[in-house]
Amino acid sequence: MKYRAEYVIGDLQGCYAAYLDLLKKIDFDPAQDKLWFVGDLVARGEDSLSTLRHVKNLCEQGAAATVLGNHDINLIAVWRGFAPLKKKDQTEAILNAPDCTELLNWLRCQPLIEFPNEQTVLVHAGIPPHWKISEAKKYAREVQVQLSSSLFQLDRVLPELYSGEADDWSEKLNGFTRIRAITNYFTRMRLCQQDGSLEFSFKSSLTDKMPESFRPWFEWEVPRDRKILFGHWAALKADVDLPTARALDGGCVWGNCLVAYRLEDGKIFTSSDKCPKS
Repeated sequence: MKYRAEYVIGDLQGCYAAYLDLLKKIDFDPAQDKLWFVGDLVARGEDSLSTLRHVKNLCEQGAAATVLGNHDINLIAVWRGFAPLKKKDQTEAILNAPDCTELLNWLRCQPLIEFPNEQTVLVHAGIPPHWKISEAKKYAREVQVQLSSSLFQLDRVLPELYSGEADDWSEKLNGFTRIRAITNYFTRMRLCQQDGSLEFSFKSSLTDKMPESFRPWFEWEVPRDRKILFGHWAALKADVDLPTARALDGGCVWGNCLVAYRLEDGKIFTSSDKCPKS
């Protein structure tokens, strides 16, 4: 389908008022336009339930698509009883909703990577420098198969997805260690070494001191034939725009703004309507 316009929207985090305001600013029409979401649909905003319902409805109409973020996967783990509900997350309304099972069964079937057009690729956190985009597509599919499988298999993989320390990547990794490593790159990565070794503690801005030998994943010079559109890193405030990468998490949930990036020309639209101080 030929759309009037397509937009990539940064981490919603349940900021429903800012999301609706942003849709007004871009004059979004689901019959003519398409939205792409970078994940983290839910968590610390004021209305994750309405946000999730709205995005799901648009996706089912064919007017939107999303990838999974770390907060989305955490919500699935809470739902299945493998993670506690975090104090700062305002997602309890989803867990108590009559359509909870429908919502979260839909959410767990969403991919880790999307390709909005021939020039771009969409992920939540990034693609590490030691992966080709074609490899990333293959690895993302491995995780999607696990998360969207039977509830029995989902309950086997969820307890294995989180680790305080990163696994060293190797193509020879197998089992749950492999699935966890892939998931970490797509949903938790900020800093890495050139060989893909991850560092999880740093969440600050690019002007702050970073651990020795680590850089933001997008600063390693790697030839890419697509621009990587990503969210996850709120401290960047969507200010990073490189030939090979574009940050789109404006940090709305931290009192900054929600960002939409128009694919056709790269124009940015923002809303800070009722963005809370979390």
